[in-house]
Amino acid sequence: MEAALFKKFIVMKKSLLLMFVIALVLSSCGFQEEEIIDIKAETDLVQAVLDQYVIANEEQNFSLIETIWAANENIVLIGTDSDEKLIGWSQIEEAFKHQFEAFKETFIVVSEQNIRLNETANTAWFSEIMNYNFIYNDEAKSFSGIRFTGILEKIEGKWLLVQGHLSIPAEAQLKEVY
Repeated sequence: MEAALFKKFIVMKKSLLLMFVIALVLSSCGFQEEEIIDIKAETDLVQAVLDQYVIANEEQNFSLIETIWAANENIVLIGTDSDEKLIGWSQIEEAFKHQFEAFKETFIVVSEQNIRLNETANTAWFSEIMNYNFIYNDEAKSFSGIRFTGILEKIEGKWLLVQGHLSIPAEAQLKEVY
């Protein structure tokens, strides 16, 4: 009888050791609960940045522009002129300062906006149509149907523009407003 009890003890000891090893291996694999991402909430945050972009332009608020763009030298903004390819925050900063000096009473209307996020919600891309009205050299001007597309990244918990592209449809003309 002692031999049978001894065998059971050895089997039980091996089973406990095996369970301990399995538990140790599983815990060292770094299994973590998958973070649940609220895509709607993140999309709303991207929407807020795009809204701030419009407000910053209308109010010529350079401080707000600085909070919208990633301030590094890898970002890109392609404008409506064929030679307007701005690379890096310093070039984009200069362009906005120049625009804010030249344009007055800016009013922007956005339509047909689409925002998409990747599955990890750290990158977003958008497209929208803008009607851009302003005073330039004491004359009312209007661009209708400007297409604005871009990419935002979530950097240190904050959505920031890292790429933008503005284009004007071929049939659209800069026109004087009467």
